[in-house]
Amino acid sequence: MRYFIELSYFGKAYHGWQNQPDSISVQEVLEENLSKVLRSKIDIVGAGRTDAGVHAKQMFAHFDNSETIDTNLLKYKLNSMLPKDVAISEIFEVREDAHARFDATSRSYEYHIVQEKDAFSKDFAWFLKHELDVEKMNEAAAILKEYTNFKSFSKSRTDVKTYNCRIDHAVWKAEDNKLVFHITADRFLRNMVRAIVGTLIEIGQNKYPVAHIHEVIESEDRGMAGTSVPAHGLYLTRIEYPENIRII
Repeated sequence: MRYFIELSYFGKAYHGWQNQPDSISVQEVLEENLSKVLRSKIDIVGAGRTDAGVHAKQMFAHFDNSETIDTNLLKYKLNSMLPKDVAISEIFEVREDAHARFDATSRSYEYHIVQEKDAFSKDFAWFLKHELDVEKMNEAAAILKEYTNFKSFSKSRTDVKTYNCRIDHAVWKAEDNKLVFHITADRFLRNMVRAIVGTLIEIGQNKYPVAHIHEVIESEDRGMAGTSVPAHGLYLTRIEYPENIRII
């Protein structure tokens, strides 16, 4: 039987989602505790992988188990064992062929910026004092939806077969005391959101015109894009799946 785990985590203490040979990851912590509770070696497959220091308000992973599980009891036990910065929201049974990564239809991220020094947001948002032309940034963000090849925003050393993504939504919004970038796509490349934000920030600082975003994307050259912004301002916020994936 296959189960999905819905969880959230604060990424500061972790070297990303995916297991690493010499660094602690969210996947490692979850697998260790899941294996203890179920008394067998459990491997989990995540919906994607977040980089070191990146947070997730919503992440999914799947695992298999030969016996029926009391999902409410498992959730309770895991939450009592996991570190305070990892929390399980729900565990539920899914179709045998359901896949946390490949069945996801969209993923959404947010990038948080504060422009006034705030002692309580140092681990939650990037402090950027420079004035920004948000209107120009939104004009450039809208252009992203015209393209599919985002090689310019991908880490150069990556094992992907294609750099194509479908961006459905990209917009900056003022929220409380923060400036938040919202982006949704069918998939994301490694480092893609942080590189896009860095590029849009340069346009917002009037280093380049809005049309610069065309040049960056069409060059397919990571060197043309802006510097990757710090990881601690980035949040994976939502992952969508087909409605029929869950066994009710």
